[in-house]
Amino acid sequence: MKEAIAKAKVLIEALGYIQRFAGKTVVIKIGGAVMDDDQALSDLLADVVFMNTVGMRPVIVHGGGKAINKAMDGHGLEVQFVQGRRYTDQRTLTVVEHVLCNEINRRIVTAIQEMGSSAMALHTLGSCVLFGERLFLEEDGRKIDLGQVGRINEVNVRLIELLCQADTIPVLAPLARDRAGGKLNCNADTAAGEVAAALKADKFVVVSDTHGIRADESDPDSRISDATEDQIQKMIAAGAIAGGMLPKVEACLRALDAGVGRAHIIDGRFAHSLLLEIYTDEGVGTVVHK
Repeated sequence: MKEAIAKAKVLIEALGYIQRFAGKTVVIKIGGAVMDDDQALSDLLADVVFMNTVGMRPVIVHGGGKAINKAMDGHGLEVQFVQGRRYTDQRTLTVVEHVLCNEINRRIVTAIQEMGSSAMALHTLGSCVLFGERLFLEEDGRKIDLGQVGRINEVNVRLIELLCQADTIPVLAPLARDRAGGKLNCNADTAAGEVAAALKADKFVVVSDTHGIRADESDPDSRISDATEDQIQKMIAAGAIAGGMLPKVEACLRALDAGVGRAHIIDGRFAHSLLLEIYTDEGVGTVVHK
């Protein structure tokens, strides 16, 4: 009986959040270790289907770095990174596109459909909603060519919104087209931030391999549950936020600057972290706000 009462209390706690977020858009970036764990991905997608079922409008943007590395190794291609970004020549882009679109994206869409919700793949081998231009980095006053790597400067918001209104979950791969119709490989965290910004989403959730932002990167118990944009900027300047966490945090700041209400960073490796973050009082990750 106690267990049943505890479950009822959880449902009542969730009710207020369900009512508050009905009809609201949430952009969810899926990547990292969760992509390599079938059970973790299934749990996460079950959360997304739940959100869709109770009236929220989830939009998924996914990555796939480890799967791409494995596929490139299988093709005898060397993985090269420049300032943390994958150098992408035409052969690499072909592998990247195949893995992201034909394997990962299809896997996510199929899983959602099998759970009873409708989903649609949006990528460069079908309906593309991301458009951009080639990205060049600078070092010592020199431009560094990254090949077919891009930055997103336009999102087809209309199509994404129409799908959400039709109770269909859009699933986006981080690939874009340029003005000439060429294809560009984009950083998944950055792409997700741009999608959240363009949609003016109510929430932006980055599913990471750590349970939020840490005051001390080496201390798992130093998680910051709530942070302002100013606090995050100071941590970046001090070097407390760096490495793989930096593009995730920068994507959150981009979304907030565009009017997104809240940005969250959570660990997708334990069951139903997404629901716990959205529908409970305490949450399980870091929420960033203005």
